Amino acid sequence: MSDARELQEKGTRLFQKREYEAAAEAFTEARAIYETAGQRDMAAEMTVNIGLVHRALGEHDQAVALMQQALDVFNEMGDQSRAAQVLGNLGGVFAAQGDTEQAMLAYRQAADTFKALGEEKLYGQTLLALGDLQMRSGNIMAGATTYEVGLDSVDNLSATQKVLKGLLGVKRRLTGIGAAPPETEAGEPDKPAED
Repeated sequence: MSDARELQEKGTRLFQKREYEAAAEAFTEARAIYETAGQRDMAAEMTVNIGLVHRALGEHDQAVALMQQALDVFNEMGDQSRAAQVLGNLGGVFAAQGDTEQAMLAYRQAADTFKALGEEKLYGQTLLALGDLQMRSGNIMAGATTYEVGLDSVDNLSATQKVLKGLLGVKRRLTGIGAAPPETEAGEPDKPAED
């Protein structure tokens, strides 16, 4: 099994270097080894990673099809956390396709699952993605509220996120109105699985 893990790690490194075709080859080889070993969960993770490669290449239909296959496997296995991560990734693909409605639905389902599982960091990251999408689609107030809740759930904020959080805190102090929990949250959309 170390061969599969090595190929998986190689694929992740290549993906991070934006060598997408080579990354897809490594993930495909790792998937075949995991399938032969009967490790459906790891094979499904490799399928998601291959889907992320297709997303990076702008091949959204292929990305959706692959991620849906993996989602089906995780749902059959009862692995709610991995299923939610795939939903977060699907949200990113749908957003890239311009399908805002499907993206928001996927992000909301992912967020609800992460919240139920107590996965605060993933919950927060999903809310940030959802809030950003809501704002870009013209729903500024809902997006700002969602984004604010996301910021409260995530550690290691970027400089921009720290400034936004500070401004939102000033707004709260001036108005006495805080963020109410939104209807959704999100996964880590642009990072291939490493386990």
